[in-house]
Amino acid sequence: QVQLVESGGGLVQAGGSLRLSCAASGRTFSSFAMGWFRQAPGKEREFVTVINRGGGRTYYAASVKGRFTISRDNIKNTMYLQMNSLKPKSTTVYYCAATTWFTGSYAYSHTYDYWGQGTQVTVSS
Repeated sequence: QVQLVESGGGLVQAGGSLRLSCAASGRTFSSFAMGWFRQAPGKEREFVTVINRGGGRTYYAASVKGRFTISRDNIKNTMYLQMNSLKPKSTTVYYCAATTWFTGSYAYSHTYDYWGQGTQVTVSS
């Protein structure tokens, strides 16, 4: 079992930045690949980015590549999402997730075993 708690969401103007955090407790954090997803009301949960256990490999959705950066600190048991050049369409709830499997299925929500409660990000135009 691992418990995930997101923080850092809020209101920001278009073009601004936010850094989300995902704090983990329970099982060894470094045994999980970690991902960020987002979900707007009435829509499917959308893959944003993923990072492997050691932090050396990352993958991004095309819509955020070059603007968002995922990282992790296995000493602090925390993952981060630095979001720059935010756009109004980035407005939604962001979730962190953990999986023991880092495979080609990393972009699918069903790959992940544990989820945080989500944090709201609102980008005003």
